[in-house]
Amino acid sequence: MKFRYAMVCSSNQNRSMEAHSLLKRQGFDVSSYGTGAHVKLPGPSLREPNVYDFGTPYKQMFDDLRRKDPELYKRNGILPMLKRNSTVKLAPQRWQDNAADGSFDVVFTFEEKVFDMVLEDLNNRDHVLKKCALIINLEVKDNHEEAAVGARLALDLCQEIEAAESWEDSIDDLVNGFEKQQRRKLLYSISFY
Repeated sequence: MKFRYAMVCSSNQNRSMEAHSLLKRQGFDVSSYGTGAHVKLPGPSLREPNVYDFGTPYKQMFDDLRRKDPELYKRNGILPMLKRNSTVKLAPQRWQDNAADGSFDVVFTFEEKVFDMVLEDLNNRDHVLKKCALIINLEVKDNHEEAAVGARLALDLCQEIEAAESWEDSIDDLVNGFEKQQRRKLLYSISFY
């Protein structure tokens, strides 16, 4: 694979991790992040989410929720998700704190608000490398079924980007073809490192 990829959602739990897991299995150089202030997972009610700091290991979250209410968190898919996540990497990471991880060629976001936050963060960084990065938003609902669909769509698009002679010259055609075939709109922008 010729490019480095980043998958980004709000909490680095569901959408970004589903895509990270799939791309990693396919041999891509991929990392994943969240842009939120904290990691939030569903709780017993909408007003009672489970809130963790970025960097809290997925295994620790798994053990905490299994202790609180194993039936609820198994039924709503949170425990299986955390188990999957722990096989991909140790803990959720925050996009805004990732400068030490180096630059990425392609960054996928799965929500427009996250897309805007990634662009804002990149625009506020020192552009010492003068290296461009393609930022793509593929809107994906934050549930397990849609995350799986979104991951497959992200993989398809990554494979097309890899196959292109030069994504800079063909991105408009790649996006138009994807939108026609998948009947989904993409947002994309170029930023710099």
